[in-house]
Amino acid sequence: MIGVSSCLVGVNCTYKGKNHKIEKIKEMVKNKEAIMICPEVLGGMSIPREPCEIQGGKVLSISGVDYTNNYYDGAYKALKILQKFNIDVVLLKAKSPSCGKNKIYDGTFQHYLIEGNGITVQVLQENGITVYNDDTLDTFYEHIEKGT
Repeated sequence: MIGVSSCLVGVNCTYKGKNHKIEKIKEMVKNKEAIMICPEVLGGMSIPREPCEIQGGKVLSISGVDYTNNYYDGAYKALKILQKFNIDVVLLKAKSPSCGKNKIYDGTFQHYLIEGNGITVQVLQENGITVYNDDTLDTFYEHIEKGT
């Protein structure tokens, strides 16, 4: 079993209240091959919500509200869920301040990308969970097909 971002399954939980559905991922959840998580919602964030980006180690909304604690709370709740099901591989949404791996927005809200990881990615990787983003689907599919 794997973990997947709820928005990739078709749940309208992005900050805009939309989703990024990938039909194959939705089928995996339907077939009980994957479970959904949304760390931002688990952390108490509303749908919709103001966009947030990481700035100086904090997660701030576009209006300057500090949501760092919400993001960490959601990351640790997601970790507990994944650990409960012995999940060691996840597919998360790219570029997010929570779920982005390797590239996240730079904190200026101008859609500029920088190297870095979202809060949930950091927490999961520190706890031995392999993280993929939806911008590396081929590599992710290869990984789960091999069962490694």
